[in-house]
Amino acid sequence: MSLPTGPLPPLVAPGDELTRDEIARYSRHLIIPDIGTTGQRRLKNARVLVMGAGGLGSPTLLYLAAAGVGTIGIVDFDVVDESNLQRQVIHGVADVGRPKTASAVDSIAAINPLVRVQVHETRLTAENAVELFRGYDLIVDGTDNFATRYLVNDAAALAHKPYVWGSIFRFSGQVTVFYQDAPDGRGLNYRDLYPQAPPPGSVPSCAEGGVLGLLCATVGSLMGTEAVKLICGIGEPLLGRLLVYDALAMTHRTVRFGQDPAREPITGLIDYDEFCGVVSDEAVAVAADATISPAELRAAIDGPAPPVLIDVREPVEFDIVALPGARLVPLGGIVSGTAIADIPHDGPVVLYCKTGIRSAEALAALRRAGLDRPVHLAGGITAWAHQIDPELPTY
Repeated sequence: MSLPTGPLPPLVAPGDELTRDEIARYSRHLIIPDIGTTGQRRLKNARVLVMGAGGLGSPTLLYLAAAGVGTIGIVDFDVVDESNLQRQVIHGVADVGRPKTASAVDSIAAINPLVRVQVHETRLTAENAVELFRGYDLIVDGTDNFATRYLVNDAAALAHKPYVWGSIFRFSGQVTVFYQDAPDGRGLNYRDLYPQAPPPGSVPSCAEGGVLGLLCATVGSLMGTEAVKLICGIGEPLLGRLLVYDALAMTHRTVRFGQDPAREPITGLIDYDEFCGVVSDEAVAVAADATISPAELRAAIDGPAPPVLIDVREPVEFDIVALPGARLVPLGGIVSGTAIADIPHDGPVVLYCKTGIRSAEALAALRRAGLDRPVHLAGGITAWAHQIDPELPTY
């Protein structure tokens, strides 16, 4: 049975009458029949919480501010890094080292000083999410890890709030709308589309796999568009439809999805790191007694029997930076077993990746294959750069 389609009722009641300055600023909205002064007053009265001032949060925040959303909340506890500037356009060179929330506040003020910004410089947790969401009309989630995505979903359901969701990876993006309390039996949430998190290590993050900076603008603007439609009650929202965008082919398609009959009701929040298993239980157990620090590796390299270094990242990462003398054996070949022969069976062996997650999974695969000599580097090449060789490039 297909779910009803069409517009949803407006999320927000109209606010105060527009001032002369607001009429001048938003005039191109006001002459659109579907928005008009009533729709603009809804935007003025709206409270939207954006999860993160990163790749997707940046364009979404800028356009929601320009559109006249009256109150915008930002949840972010990170600082601006040079690697962010390729895609996080709300920040500039002068912002490197600053809290992302502070940088975002300045950029929003430069675009629209009429917008009120509420900063939540904190990590979203099971303890604070529901109460935080209750203070807003709509949530916009562009976070890049599964634990946070499931947390946002469950907290939004418990707080009875709709949310716009987006994700990006390399040249592709996805956008949809989730709203557990949608009228006419149209209620859907993230668990209807993704009942279970993927196995640990099976889906690389943007930090591991990369993302085209321009893709953020496309997907972020789509997310902002969905937010405006929900606030004003116009058009057909992406509720029950997943929009999939391919920048390389310059195509997009929508995939319909419905309620999962096996999904259990959301009655409370859980431990989402455990639910998603950033690292598999097997890898955690194996790595407990087979992990060395950057300092220990430095000493071993300088010792009489230096270890063989095995880099389990992808070739493009190896081309950016690698430890001297390391051999490239990507994780996929180790897990599948096709590259087991490339790992020395005698003598000391140290596996490493970018941050230590993939090397722990590689270590577990080698233990299953009967190799008990290898160990892995805690924190990966990133930790090595920070603790041993600050001149080494990071990415």
